[in-house]
Amino acid sequence: MISVTEKAKDKIIELRKQEGKAAEPNIRVSVKGGGCSGLMYDLSFDESITPADQVFEDKGVKILVDKKSLLYLLGTTLDFSDGLNGKGFQFINPNASRTCGCGESFAV
Repeated sequence: MISVTEKAKDKIIELRKQEGKAAEPNIRVSVKGGGCSGLMYDLSFDESITPADQVFEDKGVKILVDKKSLLYLLGTTLDFSDGLNGKGFQFINPNASRTCGCGESFAV
């Protein structure tokens, strides 16, 4: 399962409204090679669900994940921070053995 916090859900809905889209969002979360730790998170809005996608729903947000990325993301929570130490979406990933300072890349 992949989950979202209330703050992340609220920010996702706010961003969707700014784009003039429906408030019920689909977000795609994936993992790609790169970044200073070896793997990077990728987060985007996506209107289409493919047969190869795993679909999770938490707090009204549909989370789409391809099967390859799912291996790295199981148990992850998507959060949003707007504090002084950084603003943006954060991935709380129990599978990551290390992360970089920016929080956008990780290693397993």
